[in-house]
Amino acid sequence: MSADYATFGLAPAIRAGGVLVNGDYQVHRDFMDFVVDGRPLLYQLSGLDAVSPLAADVPPAIFTAQVRSLLLEAQAPLPEGRYVIYGCPECESLECGAVTAVIERAGDDFVWRDFAWQTTATADLDLNGYHGIGPFRFRGREYRAALEQLLAAGDEEPPPRRRVLLIGARVDVLAKLAAALRTINIGADITADAADVPPDELRAYGAVAFGRAVDERVRAGTRAAFERAGADVAYVDGLAPIVPLLVAQIEAALDRSPLEQRRLTRLVAAEGEAGVEVTSTCHVQLIAYRLDRLHRTHAHEVFDDVLEPGKHRIALDGRATKGRSYVVARTTGAVLVAPMIR
Repeated sequence: MSADYATFGLAPAIRAGGVLVNGDYQVHRDFMDFVVDGRPLLYQLSGLDAVSPLAADVPPAIFTAQVRSLLLEAQAPLPEGRYVIYGCPECESLECGAVTAVIERAGDDFVWRDFAWQTTATADLDLNGYHGIGPFRFRGREYRAALEQLLAAGDEEPPPRRRVLLIGARVDVLAKLAAALRTINIGADITADAADVPPDELRAYGAVAFGRAVDERVRAGTRAAFERAGADVAYVDGLAPIVPLLVAQIEAALDRSPLEQRRLTRLVAAEGEAGVEVTSTCHVQLIAYRLDRLHRTHAHEVFDDVLEPGKHRIALDGRATKGRSYVVARTTGAVLVAPMIR
């Protein structure tokens, strides 16, 4: 094993939820990702839809146990000293598959090695090993400091951030949107005006979504109320009364991860093409939404493939460019939305 050291850190990440084109739901998850040598480790696992064990929505006792486990203060949960590094975001069951690795001490250092995809109690490195990843040797002080900081932060009760305040005129659309958001694990409340909402309640929201019919007076009053409450929220201007599209807009707004650590960084749609930029090899799906003259929603998948790092121009078929249309780009942990510009 190489004696070279890798740097170790943690960074907030999300697994973006959403309403998929086939009507299925994908749950939203907030978690802490492992950052190795300045890059999220998950990005080395092309196209993997997974979260780390350090998820924000697990009970505090389980979260603490996961941190202690990574510090080797508890017995390994799997044979041969193996630990789950990433697991299924929907059920966290090993049967669905997980990325595991051996974690061990080397003097004062910590070593992660023998990464593998695992669906049973034992790993087959020849068949399912990630041979191009690791081993990583982390300096003990840096490694412990990053993980122990999570335990210190756990003593404070942070405000829930996976909540959205919906403000609009079309109650039927807001009700459907709130139901969809709650289904994917994002809390949602509906109001006509936030001016009189108590500051403590306002600080519980991570985003505010305005319907297109909300006038500037209400928008300005809402922003003023959040500023008085000292709440740092993202504001979303709904593009169209299309629930999956609005969900994707809200998911994008809730992503507060640093731009340099995002996998999907750019989406534009113009003149029959989509411009997409990704920072690492990943699976990307493009879905087009549009309203016809009778205000009926049409959705179809226009691209579904693996992209290499860099900028890409993807041709869109005619169905994606009719009328008022919009494009949603989705990859592991990220989603972006763009209106079609003509």
